Amino acid sequence: MKNREQIYEIIDVCLLAGRIMLQSGAETYRVEDTMMRMAKALGIEQTHSYVTPTGIMFSADGSRPETTRLVRISERTTDLKKVALVNDVSRRISSGQIDIQEANRQLKAIESSQLIYPLWIQVVAAAIASSCFVIMFRGSWADFLPAMIAGGSGFFCFVIFHRFVPVKFFAEFLASVIIGSISYLFVVLGLGYELDKIIIGAVMPLVPGLLITNAVRDLIAGHLVSGLSKGAEAFLTAFAIGSGIAVVLSTL
Repeated sequence: MKNREQIYEIIDVCLLAGRIMLQSGAETYRVEDTMMRMAKALGIEQTHSYVTPTGIMFSADGSRPETTRLVRISERTTDLKKVALVNDVSRRISSGQIDIQEANRQLKAIESSQLIYPLWIQVVAAAIASSCFVIMFRGSWADFLPAMIAGGSGFFCFVIFHRFVPVKFFAEFLASVIIGSISYLFVVLGLGYELDKIIIGAVMPLVPGLLITNAVRDLIAGHLVSGLSKGAEAFLTAFAIGSGIAVVLSTL
């Protein structure tokens, strides 16, 4: 039987793992499953977890109400490398390879690490992806370069705007305006031919593909609150992108 201090330590480790995963873009069911498996491996059989995109509630040893904790999640991004590292820590706890102190140390190291690629690599990847999407959507090779420049510029502006304007909707809207303006400028100058293909390819790095996938997965798994909230967030992102492009096309 675990004493109160040991239970608190296990809860802290489980919540740390869950917080890292949820902030890094993991599905809510995966966060719940990982936390419960870790707690079981560390000696607590009776646990309950409830995860939403904005918070985690976790309870261990249900006979004691003081062992219930709540963690607020205010920032979320996509960093699947951290998700994989936390899963690895969870598996090593389950197999008995590491104890709770070592798990806590490794999780804190994962949380503080900067595993996201530098901004210039992200911009280059977004630019290449945008131009490739043009070809995939049966656009002409003449639109390859315009889509590359528009997509890279739009993604760069999105990241910069989001740093100064914490509201993601406005950053996506402004980035879409820039993408539409650059695409239209290329067509007007005769350097691009199919405006629709250029715009479609350039906005693809902004499309919330992971959000949509996780929303559908959560709904199928019965996590209605998180599924609907992620679906609403994906809808707002799509609305921001569409609104930005519509503003450009209606004014130019």
